[in-house]
Amino acid sequence: MKNKQYNLAVAPQRTGSPLLTMDAAAVSSGLAFLESELEKLDPLLREPLTSTTYPRDIEIESGGGWVEATSAFNVEYSVTGGQADGVGGIQNAVRRIQADLSKDLYKVLPYEVSMSIKIQDQLRGSVTGRNIEDIYNDGIRLDYDKYMDINTYLGQEAYGTTGLLNDKQITATAVTAGASGQTDWAHKTPTEILNDIDEAIIAGWMGAQYDNSAIPNHILIDPANFAYINRTMVSVNGYPTPVSIMQYLVDHNIAKAKGVDLVIAECRFCIGAGIGKKNRMVAYVNQRRFVGMDVPVPMSRVMTQPNVNTASYDSLYMANVGQVKIHYFEPFIYRDGI
Repeated sequence: MKNKQYNLAVAPQRTGSPLLTMDAAAVSSGLAFLESELEKLDPLLREPLTSTTYPRDIEIESGGGWVEATSAFNVEYSVTGGQADGVGGIQNAVRRIQADLSKDLYKVLPYEVSMSIKIQDQLRGSVTGRNIEDIYNDGIRLDYDKYMDINTYLGQEAYGTTGLLNDKQITATAVTAGASGQTDWAHKTPTEILNDIDEAIIAGWMGAQYDNSAIPNHILIDPANFAYINRTMVSVNGYPTPVSIMQYLVDHNIAKAKGVDLVIAECRFCIGAGIGKKNRMVAYVNQRRFVGMDVPVPMSRVMTQPNVNTASYDSLYMANVGQVKIHYFEPFIYRDGI
């Protein structure tokens, strides 16, 4: 009788090193070990390298539900009638205060992402010691944070919103050249760099009618310049030992003289954000009264249901995220070319 032959499916192999199932030396010696039994397993799961900084650079307010827009009210005052100099005492010529209320509307956009986990993959977790749902959850959190980063600094161009670095109502100008004829900080002296910082702060303060509550307290620069001013040491009068340019800037800027603590932070989105793809410096007041962002619904899992057709559980995660709201443009400064 002829033996029946069966065509068994061969599992595909990854490219690179061939996947061996037995240790060759062990087989030749009469022993048999699975190659995986002779491996030391590293339990650390390495995620993609990235960073998000939006919580540092803007105040976020949660709550409001699934709205399509948020609003903010403004008031402008004027005085009519009477003496132009405000001096009273003249009959029938008493000045009268008037208030003009206005409302600004800001877009809110839904964020959505889903995951689908097959039943057998969930069950395999008890064998591998890894929960596939936890891995997917970490990936979703990373995706959401990157979305929030882009929304904070650049906005969502396809939906007509902007961020901290590219608002069209803020006019950008170039920093002045130093003695070297260059505008970039790598070719400037510490005093010239301080002048760039102070010029931006004073421009914002002046634009706000010298309101002391509107002195810019937050500056964003590109990472290369941030590293340069932190690692470069200088000798300055008043310091017993050399200090970094960063320390010199933080201690001697005009905001510090007015009792305002200045934060100078790195932001990768400043790279090429300026006119002509030059690096941009941004100075502003990092307070909710001046600039903020609403997240009416923070990101969460909103539903999970079984899918018989795919033998899986499908989950949907959603959030409702508003655009960056700049309430006062006067103390918001863009300077390019650092």
